[in-house]
Parts: sequence; structure tokens; C-alpha cells
Amino acid sequence: MPLEGRIAIITGAGGGLGRQHAHYLARKSARVVVNDVDAAQAEAVACEIRAAGGEAIACAGSVCDEAAVAAMVARTLDAWGRVDILVNNAGILRDRSFAKMGLDEFRQVLDVHVMGAAICCKAVWEPMRMQARGRIVMTTSSSGLWGNFGQANYGAAKMALVGLMQTLAIEGAKYDIRVNCLAPTASTGMTAGVLPEESLRALDPALVSPALLPLVLDDAPTRAIVCAGAGHFARACVTLTHGRHMGGGQDAGERLLQAWDAVSDPEGQLVPGYGFVQAEREVASALAHAQAGAVETA
Repeated sequence: MPLEGRIAIITGAGGGLGRQHAHYLARKSARVVVNDVDAAQAEAVACEIRAAGGEAIACAGSVCDEAAVAAMVARTLDAWGRVDILVNNAGILRDRSFAKMGLDEFRQVLDVHVMGAAICCKAVWEPMRMQARGRIVMTTSSSGLWGNFGQANYGAAKMALVGLMQTLAIEGAKYDIRVNCLAPTASTGMTAGVLPEESLRALDPALVSPALLPLVLDDAPTRAIVCAGAGHFARACVTLTHGRHMGGGQDAGERLLQAWDAVSDPEGQLVPGYGFVQAEREVASALAHAQAGAVETA
């Protein structure tokens, strides 16, 4: 029972992928807090878990409602004394081409996905710091990592969660708070009508949830992006190519055009451990170039 004694909050767990996450973690012996905006659906999932022999409570409320999220965390602490796992799963779609998309549709999606995740993370952050342990999973998407037609709002939100993961993982490291991303592909109410029926049948949401296990255990990684769907699992990374030092001058842009293939060459690329790796490499390259020039002149 790998999660025995662990307390997990799953947002948007009244149906679809979140419901599967809640059942999966409960089967691994976690005590589960089922969150959803629909109180009846949240309670139904909690009842299903209890009927199967697990422990669960339902907490209704929007992830965008700071008071509701704070109350959910307070209730969790009152019931079980700690919060070990947060799965930020809640989300909405407002698909439309960017030309036809209203800014209100853009804001709605960012509010739920980005601000909702930030509000939930903020609510559990201090309890996790105090207990010196926490596991947070953001739900990103291939639409954010690589783009998808008609999902400018959704893609922007999902890539923002990768940035949130990167920084929270760094800040939480000394408290053993590990933060990762899950990029699921699943047949849910959000994907109905988007993919062919045959594909939807293969993309059973239950096949995604096992990707959570390595992300929430004691020896979990941090800053990992796991892609999961139809029983297939892969890792995605934000990489930095080796690049080339081009220097300055009026023709720097033209020289960059000429060296574009070399600058883009993936050989020797790396996954930076933190954001300033880019600046450090750029400065080191400039200093090395200047030193080489000085030696050559001498």
C-alpha cells in the first residue's frame, strides 16, 4: 500500500479524469478529498470510494474561490491532520480560433487553470512546509507544450502551469515539496467530439491515473513532465540547445540568420536546472569568446 497514511486533495474530481485519479489514489491507500464545483458529484465520488473500502470526504467549491479552497484545506487538516498530495486537475475548455475568441473566454480559461492552481497551491503550501513534505501535480497538456488549433487560451494556461511547476519545485526543494506536471490524453467530457470515436475508446481516463504514482511517492522526482494516454507514458522536457556565440554589431541579426541551423542543432542540448542557466551560459560564452580574441591578438 504505497500511499498508506497519505492525504490527497484532487480538484475537479466529480467526474472524468479527476474521478479516476481519486479512485486510483484511494486504491493505493491514500485518504482522498474529492473536490468539485458540483457538490452532488463530489459526494457521489466520495461515496463510491468509501463503498469500495477507502476513505474519502467531499468538498464542494470552485478552485477560483479563495475562501472555499481555504475552507477545504482547513477541513482536511481538521479531519486528517495533514495534506501530502495536491492534484490540480480542475479545468474548463472554451475552444475557438483566436480570431473569433473573446478576451472574456481567454480570461475564463486562465482563471480556472492558472489562478485556480495557484490558489490551491498557496492554500497547501504552508502546511506542506510545516510538515516538511508535499507532492503537487499540475495538469498541463500537449496543447500547451506544442500548441493546438482553437486553443490559444487553453494552451497559454497549460504552459503557464509548467512555469509555475518549475519555480515552485525550486522554492519547495528544501522543504521536500516536489512539484511535477501530468499531460494527460483521455476521453472525457472535455474531449468529446474532438477525437474519432475509436480513439476515444482507447483513451480510457483510467489508463492515465497510474502516471500519478511515481509523482507522489516518497522518492518522487521533481520538475518532471509526464505524458500519459491509452496506457502509454513518456517524458517531455523544456530544453536548451548548445547554441553559438554571435556577438554584437550591426550585422548580428544577419549572422544569426546564416547560423540558424547551427543555433537550432539539438545535439548537446540540455534541460536547465533553473532559469539562470541560460544567462550563465550566455555570459560564459561571451567571456570565452573575448578571452579567445585577446589571446589571438596577443
